Amino acid sequence: MSFAFGIGIGTQNNQGEWLEVYYQQPIMTPDKALIDVVESALDYQGGNQAIEASAEQLHQFANALRQLGQTEQATLAEKTAKSKRPVVVTVLASDDTASSTPEVYLKLHLISHRLVKPHGVKLDGIFGLLPNLAWTNEGAIDLNELAERQLRARIEGRTLEVKSVDKFPQMTDYVVPKGVRIADTARVRLGAYVGEGTTVMHEGFINFNAGTEGTSMIEGRISAGVMIGKGSDLGGGCSTMGTLSGGGNIIISVGENCLLGANAGIGIPLGDRCTVEAGLYITSGTKVALLDDNNELVEVIKARDLAGKPDLLFRRNSQTGAVECKTNKTAIELNEELHANN
Repeated sequence: MSFAFGIGIGTQNNQGEWLEVYYQQPIMTPDKALIDVVESALDYQGGNQAIEASAEQLHQFANALRQLGQTEQATLAEKTAKSKRPVVVTVLASDDTASSTPEVYLKLHLISHRLVKPHGVKLDGIFGLLPNLAWTNEGAIDLNELAERQLRARIEGRTLEVKSVDKFPQMTDYVVPKGVRIADTARVRLGAYVGEGTTVMHEGFINFNAGTEGTSMIEGRISAGVMIGKGSDLGGGCSTMGTLSGGGNIIISVGENCLLGANAGIGIPLGDRCTVEAGLYITSGTKVALLDDNNELVEVIKARDLAGKPDLLFRRNSQTGAVECKTNKTAIELNEELHANN
């Protein structure tokens, strides 16, 4: 059984190199019959392969798929046969390290389509396969070709708008998941997993291979690799430390019904129903004073020793400056009406 499959429409530079690919209907674990048709109609040789297909091949592929009862994929193949941009059929026989740009884009689509959760696909080495591009109102453009395209647009009386220069595009140019609100779409990258019921406010940010389970309020930063549990609230300006930004090999996560106050931050995973006071940044080595019910000191430990434990309240003593931790039995309840995004 293969790992994933997708028919994509992409962009290439003047040298024929892939810049990006859009997969409308990616499939996890495609059945053997579909892969057999790819083999016969498109000369698929096995393994992980991205096959550039001509219009004639796509028509043949669509006919074979329709005979098998693969109506949705047959219709998609017929539509893409009319594409003015190159079409690629990508098969991932296994979740091995990607070897081409179309393979990377298929994996990122799988996450944003909620077919697999962050850390559910192998993304090692993808940066070398994702070219740094100008993302414009006319799509992705190779930076070496940008100046000529800008000049051509001006000559034709148009302005070419460069929205960003980055390896990753914004998710909503490829996938708009059901039941979400995103105030500033440029702040959610392709490869983000945005659970149903999530609200991302203007200053909220979700990186690739990261996201929310659902019904969460995101006004802060979710770094790569970080997953936020249902019912949690990330306050304005708060931050989660990802493995790409100095968090080491620890996978940072936030449990259900947690609250990170405004401008707070974490470098440890939080269990369910935890609160971090506004402005307090906790790293794994932060010295934390454990307090009992009478606010008496029990012991001083490192924050990493509290990783993943539920019902904790982290605060800073306003007189001594010491970081303190108490048991917190009050879960954060988000406004249900606010997250009724359907």
